[in-house]
Order: sequence, then C-alpha cells, then structure tokens
Amino acid sequence: MSTSGKTPAPSRHPYRGARVAIVRARWNDEITRALAQGAVATALAEGATVEEFEVAGSFELPPAVATIARSGRFDAVVALGCLIRGETAHFDVLAHAVARSLAELATSLSVAIPFGILTCETLDQARARSSPEHNVGTEAMEAALEMVSLRHAMASSASRASRSARTARSRSARTKRRRSPGSR
Repeated sequence: MSTSGKTPAPSRHPYRGARVAIVRARWNDEITRALAQGAVATALAEGATVEEFEVAGSFELPPAVATIARSGRFDAVVALGCLIRGETAHFDVLAHAVARSLAELATSLSVAIPFGILTCETLDQARARSSPEHNVGTEAMEAALEMVSLRHAMASSASRASRSARTARSRSARTKRRRSPGSR
C-alpha cells in the first residue's frame, strides 16, 4: 500500500482475449523491466495476448505508441517509462511533453492507451512504485484492459442500436408499401 494514503482503483471487468502491446523505455532499465513484468503478468492472467516493444527513453514512447496503435493490430498499447528528477529542468520538460502527448493519443485514437510513466523524485520512489507490492505497470495494464472492455461494450451497444434502427426503418418501409393510394 502506498504511504500517501492513496489506494489504486479496483479493476472492473477486464476484457478477456485483448491484444495488447507493451512499449517499454530502456532508460532506468531496472525500473521499467519491473513495470513490464507486472504488466505482462496481469495481461496474461486476464487472458490477453501480449507483444513487447522497446524504445530508448520516455520521450520516444509517444511516437512509438502512435505507430503501434495505428497498426490496427492491438486493442491497447501500454507505455511504460520512468523519469527521475535530476538537477535541471530536463525532468519537468520531459514529464510534461510525454504526459501531454500520451493524453492526446489516448483521446484521439481508438486504442486504449493508459499512463504507465513514473515521474519520481528519487530512485527509491521509483523502486517502490515498480515493486511486486505496488506496481504501476500492473495498474496501467488493468486500466488498459478495463478501457478495452468499455470500448467493446460501446461498440456492441452501437451495433445493436444500428440493427434496431435498420429493423425499424425496414418495418416502416413495409408499412408504407402495403397501403396503396386508393385503399383509404
């Protein structure tokens, strides 16, 4: 459990059979490997298929996510990275750019894209958030599978509504055809 008093939201109705890509930044490798292990274990436990990809650092995650998401092969793309504050503004610039870019992709593409990037003050904080007890990679995968489930439910609902509307139009057309102008 987190010392901040926050507890993760429980996952609800993850989508079984989802096709998921994990894109991991190699920068802060120890941490991102642990995040990926948590994400993979969660995906497999929920019946998802997983492909893993790597990029150099967190800044490279958004373009990689965009390319993979646009391939049409995946229901979700889970980006995993770790930024640790240093002595310059570099951390702030990267954290804002990566977060903004991933948020834009998540709202503009029809693929689930959760936020799995750690932004920590210290390596110890990053280790705590990538441990088996509290793994942000696990949480990001849970969020991805929940979003996939929501998208499938909405697509199924839209499909039912479309069929219902076609049936209603079809009945309406048949009714009009049955009445001839002189049958009043």
